[in-house]
Amino acid sequence: MRFGRLDLNLLVALDALIAERNVSIAAERLFLSQSAMSGALGRLREFFDDELLVNTGRKMVLTPRAEQLAEPVRAVLLQIKSQIATPPSFDPATSDRTFVIAASDYAIMVRLPAALRAIAAQAPHIRLEFQALDERLQERIERREIDLLLTIDTAMSPNHPFKQVFEDDFVVIGWSGNPHLANGLDLEIFQQLGHVAVQFGKARVPSVEDFLLHSQQVRRRVEIWSPSFTLVPSMVIGTNRIATVHRHMAEMLAEVLPLSIFPVPVEIPPIRQTIQWHRSCDDDMALRWIVEQFQSHAGEPQTLEALADS
Repeated sequence: MRFGRLDLNLLVALDALIAERNVSIAAERLFLSQSAMSGALGRLREFFDDELLVNTGRKMVLTPRAEQLAEPVRAVLLQIKSQIATPPSFDPATSDRTFVIAASDYAIMVRLPAALRAIAAQAPHIRLEFQALDERLQERIERREIDLLLTIDTAMSPNHPFKQVFEDDFVVIGWSGNPHLANGLDLEIFQQLGHVAVQFGKARVPSVEDFLLHSQQVRRRVEIWSPSFTLVPSMVIGTNRIATVHRHMAEMLAEVLPLSIFPVPVEIPPIRQTIQWHRSCDDDMALRWIVEQFQSHAGEPQTLEALADS
């Protein structure tokens, strides 16, 4: 399709090139060959009479003209997606939409099973693609690379709507055979023992309890960094290490694993998990329905017994 002399398909290519600043990666993102993406870049350069992306050593950087085009091109594509490509009505029983959701393994395992069962019962053809949290959360919402983001409220973008889904607080877990925990856990033991902690993405962003403990001027001696919350218990069992984790995950796993649970020896506030979507999707009835299912069913933590009975 053309608008004047511009092939509108080239806007999709330009958006990917601006985002990735790499011809090969942009081609993979759009399922194109590298030669096809190079051809698209050539046509874009000709249309705009500008290089758009230029090589500087091993990297490509945007020209001022490309920087200027980034926001309006993204806005146009989002408008098309939300107003034209998205069906105006929604019937859970017949919808076959796919939703991309960024969430932690903790939230998926402990809080979402009841919501996922409700969605499956009412909307059997809907597909949910869960992705891990990383350091690009706000950018991924802004660019609509994900439909929904479920994470702590302090990580939410102020530019887009969100709703609270549930709260949780923290406890410390350790192997039930850890001799250092035989008489309980105080701050001195907490700081002496090695810890397992979680970090996300290529930037190795620590999880929120790291910030909360630092705010209380508590320092941990981290011996293992885990890429997910649910791997943490296996890294403390059989060792003298401990970990600060969400209470409801600890209680769920302690039903079947040799774990002891202790209060955190300093006072740290609970966390609020919220769900966010792009402002252009505010009228998307299907997306709002998914949000409602999460809000309705994720308030009570899951137990292994409930999972087995479902």
